[in-house]
Amino acid sequence: MNNFIGGVHPPESKFTSQILTEEIPLPKKAVVPLSQHTGSPSKPIVSVGDEVKTGQLIAEATGFISANLHSPVSGKVSGISSRLHPCGYNFDSIIIESDDKDETVEFIPHNPEKLFPNEIVEIIKNAGIVGLGGAAFPTHVKLSPPKEKKIDSVILNGCECEPYLTCDHRVMIEETEKVVGGLKLIMKVLDVKNGFIAIEDNKEDAIEKMEDGRWKMEDVQVKVVKLKTKYPQGAEKQLIKAVLKREVPSGKLPMDVGCVVQNVQTAKAIYEAVYEGKPLYERVITVAGSVKRPGNLKVRIGTSLSEIVDYCGGFEGDVKKVIAGGPMMGITQFTLDVPVVKGFSGLVILTEKESKFYEPSNCIRCGKCIDVCPMGLVPTVISRMVEKERYKELKNYNPLDCMECGCCAYECPAKIHLVQNIKLAKTLIQQKKI
Repeated sequence: MNNFIGGVHPPESKFTSQILTEEIPLPKKAVVPLSQHTGSPSKPIVSVGDEVKTGQLIAEATGFISANLHSPVSGKVSGISSRLHPCGYNFDSIIIESDDKDETVEFIPHNPEKLFPNEIVEIIKNAGIVGLGGAAFPTHVKLSPPKEKKIDSVILNGCECEPYLTCDHRVMIEETEKVVGGLKLIMKVLDVKNGFIAIEDNKEDAIEKMEDGRWKMEDVQVKVVKLKTKYPQGAEKQLIKAVLKREVPSGKLPMDVGCVVQNVQTAKAIYEAVYEGKPLYERVITVAGSVKRPGNLKVRIGTSLSEIVDYCGGFEGDVKKVIAGGPMMGITQFTLDVPVVKGFSGLVILTEKESKFYEPSNCIRCGKCIDVCPMGLVPTVISRMVEKERYKELKNYNPLDCMECGCCAYECPAKIHLVQNIKLAKTLIQQKKI
């Protein structure tokens, strides 16, 4: 079976995989951060006191690598101020008090058969679509590779390898036509005839649905690829290795090996932007763990985590950790007063027994972190150099190649803070302090 080197097998804990997606009530107040994508923050084009409608443009992209923002509700702009972001920092945000009417702007559908590729890219850009798998990279940039970078393959990422998360799984089953239609649009933009829908083998029902849906694409070649269930199978470089047997060199991007990877929810958003004229102002997330009613929810961008937890019946048990995202790469939250952003894939709530806090001990040089690193790094050496402040030697061990997947820390018997130390190394290099 298609695979990649390294990786781990944490308990899947995908208890919500068979729970239908439901739409939660509108938030009473939507907090929309101006920075919820890779690149420069958006610039507000509304003022305090303005009345807005759902889907209305409220902030414009400020450069090529940036993204538009649209109002997730109808109501009044009550403020533009610094608010806490799920990443743990404060960012300027547009606060909208909902009027509960959900009045939308006029959505103008398009006929993709009459559109040129650059026109489709412009629609995607105007809709504010970013990668919904977590990185939130502006999609119009990804679909505009330099002319010298010839793309021959598109991979649709349906792996969802993080434990607990099942929102992509449900979207593939419930919105198959939109996902497949979005893939077709991506392939048209890039003038590619070979498409792949990559899904882990623990999602047999999604594989069957995608097999049925792909036959609607008579003019292009699309293959559903069943992948071994292993973390981090959904990471771009590992996915390309498993599906195409191509290795993305250090410091390079997927387009350097002729490939573009997009998440299934991103494909769905592209379909809605083109066929329905709908901008990105909502997404499907998973709420799992110690809540009374876990499930998969369609949520408006800007909805607070507290409203989501309340909708799910509140906490259950002795909750000690709330994670935005999955337990491997997610970010622990210290308050529920933060909003859902475009790259927000789920909310995982853990009790003290489930979260398990450890004190690190000395490295026993077992090499497990090296065996499981999907990037072929030596995490224990990088970590030790950071702790000993031997910064000049760090670059020789390529810490910038680390994608912070957490495999090394998961396997480390000494419970050393490997990921934190490597992140520090990356920060020091990026800030040119070493």
